This record gives sequence, C-alpha cells and structure tokens, in this order.
Amino acid sequence: MNDDFVFIDEIVPGIRWDAKYATWDNFTGKPVDGYVVNRIVGTRALAAALGRAQEKAASLGFALLLWDGYRPQRAVDNFIRWSEEPEDGRKKERHYPKIERPQMFELGYVAAKSGHSRGSTVDLTIYHLDTGELAPMGGDHDVMDVISHHGADGVTEVEAKNRLHLRAIMEESGFNAYEYEWWHYTLKDEPYPDTYFDFPIE
Repeated sequence: MNDDFVFIDEIVPGIRWDAKYATWDNFTGKPVDGYVVNRIVGTRALAAALGRAQEKAASLGFALLLWDGYRPQRAVDNFIRWSEEPEDGRKKERHYPKIERPQMFELGYVAAKSGHSRGSTVDLTIYHLDTGELAPMGGDHDVMDVISHHGADGVTEVEAKNRLHLRAIMEESGFNAYEYEWWHYTLKDEPYPDTYFDFPIE
C-alpha cells in the first residue's frame, strides 16, 4: 500500500464501516476486484478530514458509517466489464430500477476514472449515536436514480433534513458534495488530484 494511504479505522477512533464492494451486497452482486478485505482505505488527508467530520457529527448526535473510500482502478475496470454483461435482474430493482447497466456511466453514477481511485473520496452515511440506527436518507447506497440526487423530490422531510445534516458535516470538514449521490464526498484539497491508484485493499 502507498505510504500516504492508511486504514481509516486506525486513524479515526470509533468510526464504523461496511466496505460494500468487498461483500456480495453491492450492485454487481459479488465481491469486486481489488477488495480483498472488508476495510476502508484512504489518504492520510482523507483520514484527518474524516476525523473532523466525526467530531462535527457527534455534536449533532450522529456518527459516521463508511461504505467506500479508496477504490483500486481494477475495481472500476470490473464495473465496466460488468456493465457489458447480459442483465440477470438480481440487483436491478434495488440499485438501478429505471436504467440499463451501460447508462450508469452515461448518467454519472459510475465513472470509468473514479475519484475514489485518487484516494480522497468517500461514500458514507450517518447514524444516531444514542441508538446506533442509521439515519433515514430516502434511499440506500448506490441507488442509481434521481431519488439519490441532492434536493430530490420524493423524500420525506426527515430524510431531506438528514441529507442536509450529512452535507453540512462534510462541507464544514473540507469536502465537496456530488450532486447526483447524497452519500458521495471528495476532499477539496485532495493530495493526488491527477493520480489513479491500483494497489489492492488487503
């Protein structure tokens, strides 16, 4: 692993994670190339910013749950190959109910060159500190639909408020939001803005 990359849980005490692409619980329906272990990796700068975000979240009664951080380029290549395979229907209803696989790239939900591969982008949500329950957001991770856009119609007042809580936490901690995905944030001053890494997470 690159010396400037770390396991986030070793730097940010108490942070929770569920690395979806290391599991069968993702839009491809199986573990993705490059995710050998269920851990979240990122640059040291990302970890420091997430530490700040964790503190801000706690002041509002929340904490962070991470779904993805650094993503090897080989994983992105895996997504491209998967998008060209015949539809089997296993994950369509949950993750991309209104579009076809190739449209994920056309509509901006998946990128052939992902900011995740630069090491300072993260997919995450918040949960309630008092109960441990995830805050309702009006849609799950990797739902490739307009319901996932910031400001989307069709979410409840509580869900919209929780999305705004997450956005405020992240933007105040040095991140930019991505308008198509409420869970996706990139560090404003990322240390490797033009480098796409490919080492595995192991």
